[in-house]
Amino acid sequence: MSRQGIILLIAVISAVILITVLCGILFTCKKEEVAQVEQIEEPEITVEAEEEEPPLEEPEIISQPRVSHQVSRPSSLSGLNRLRGMGVLVSEIDPVNFENPDLDVLKQMGADPYLISYFAGEKFYRNSDYDRAILEYTASLNRYSEFPQGYISRGNAWMKKREFSRAVDDYTQAIKLDGKKAEVYNYRGFARAELSARNKLNGMNLAIEDYTRAISINQKYVDALINRSYAYYQTGDFTRVIEDCDRIIALEPANAVIWNRRGSAWYAKEDDDKAIADFSQAIKLKSDYATAWHNRANAWYNKRELDKALADLNRCLAINPSFADAYASRGKIFQLMGNNESAAADFDSAQRLGGKF
Repeated sequence: MSRQGIILLIAVISAVILITVLCGILFTCKKEEVAQVEQIEEPEITVEAEEEEPPLEEPEIISQPRVSHQVSRPSSLSGLNRLRGMGVLVSEIDPVNFENPDLDVLKQMGADPYLISYFAGEKFYRNSDYDRAILEYTASLNRYSEFPQGYISRGNAWMKKREFSRAVDDYTQAIKLDGKKAEVYNYRGFARAELSARNKLNGMNLAIEDYTRAISINQKYVDALINRSYAYYQTGDFTRVIEDCDRIIALEPANAVIWNRRGSAWYAKEDDDKAIADFSQAIKLKSDYATAWHNRANAWYNKRELDKALADLNRCLAINPSFADAYASRGKIFQLMGNNESAAADFDSAQRLGGKF
């Protein structure tokens, strides 16, 4: 074999060996890569527990009781038969001031004189100068006799002065001009109810008609429902008192006064258990509600639960040491328990404070 052939053969063998070595190296690297891939573990998935929502806190209950009145039911057990319902303070009958313009600006603009007089009346009304307010409202109406808001505002001023007959006349005129305002029927009903109570007249049914008209215009008119429930109480229609109170409670469940009133109606219907439940709810809503404590004591008394009645009266007098009727009530219980000395002391306190027993 020639020298050239030998060199060619060596080159071929070398190439084969090199290729074999390279293949081996590549195969080894691939195997190691696969092994490394096989060794990688899937990441652990951590699912965080869903955080529970904190419980909703009950809103703070704020009750705004209105003025109290005495109500009663015949009872052969004792003189502990006077419960208290609730009415509406005249001071709550405030008109809404839709505008508060500058009178000088109105004059400069050449506004109608009846409007200038009306807004002057509103200014005096806001400052509690009802006599001057009435003069301005009257001047406004003299200039424009078909101005319903003038009659409404003057009627409210008469209400502040407790001249209810004149208030009724003004509200009536306002209704003739515009009979779509629920508030005016409510105000007139309140004035009629006050006239009925003051003059001992049988006019409460007219008040109820006005409240009913107001409610027909506005089904959720709480003030009118409150006033009507009291008017029904005055007429002795306790079933309708309860119906109105049900509606009020649905709209104002935190109204302690209405729970107390419904309890008084149940008491008048001689259902002491339901009365106690309602008085208890009134107390739960307003723990310093002395009237409700006194009323519940009366209901406990009628059930011959004298210890519970005494405990409620003690709480009542701790809240209001000037509650004359509570002293009279407690004196009667002490008397029944044979504690004549304490009874005499309570009767003296009741008499000194003007209590009735």
